[in-house]
Amino acid sequence: MNKLLTFGEQINGYEVPVLNEREVRASAGILFFLALIAFMNAWLVGDFRFTRVFVVAFLIDFSIRVFINPKYAPSLVLGRLMVRRQQPEYVGAPQKRFAWAIGWTLALAMLFLVVINRVIGPVNLIICATCLLLMFFESAFGICLGCKIYNLFSRRQAQLCPGGVCETPTALPVSRAQMAVTALFFVGMVFIGQALLNDARDAEPQPAAAATPETTQPASECTPPDWAVAMGHAEKWKLHHNCK
Repeated sequence: MNKLLTFGEQINGYEVPVLNEREVRASAGILFFLALIAFMNAWLVGDFRFTRVFVVAFLIDFSIRVFINPKYAPSLVLGRLMVRRQQPEYVGAPQKRFAWAIGWTLALAMLFLVVINRVIGPVNLIICATCLLLMFFESAFGICLGCKIYNLFSRRQAQLCPGGVCETPTALPVSRAQMAVTALFFVGMVFIGQALLNDARDAEPQPAAAATPETTQPASECTPPDWAVAMGHAEKWKLHHNCK
């Protein structure tokens, strides 16, 4: 039982329990991909069913991570399978537990709002965007934003951070040539984007979109609230509330 209810691996040569950062990033990438699909499905189509399923799955996964043992969390198991041939990069487990506790809290809030009470509004959007931001930074850059918050509240600072940022105060500089190439890329994309966005072929009539699976609301319930109108969100509000 003691081995089951543990957090992190005890590896010789490391003072604190550790986790494999490669597995963690792979897991974050998997969850980010699924969360983005759920978010876009709700935002663009107004169908929140996949979002509700994802919220429940996310909460279960993070409950296993935080309260039982990360090695049994399904997303981390999949992450381990994906990177099993890569050299492990061990990072401190305590700060990860704190960061994942933040994710668990956000998931619990989404369960209450979206799954149980079917609330649709700006609070959901903020929470969902926060989760996406945290997972994106973890998977794309190896930056654990929750771990940085951990250092603000913990007397014992985080150890064994990804990329050695806890021990290495400086990084390789970005050269002028690198900045120039990056600037040219963005300038070029502005012109390319304008050309593609203003393509005359896109002005041709498109076939009518298929009806969404959820039942359309009566007209009496399709008046956008003041906050939706104020933020220019009236049409999206109607879409999200099945007011077609």
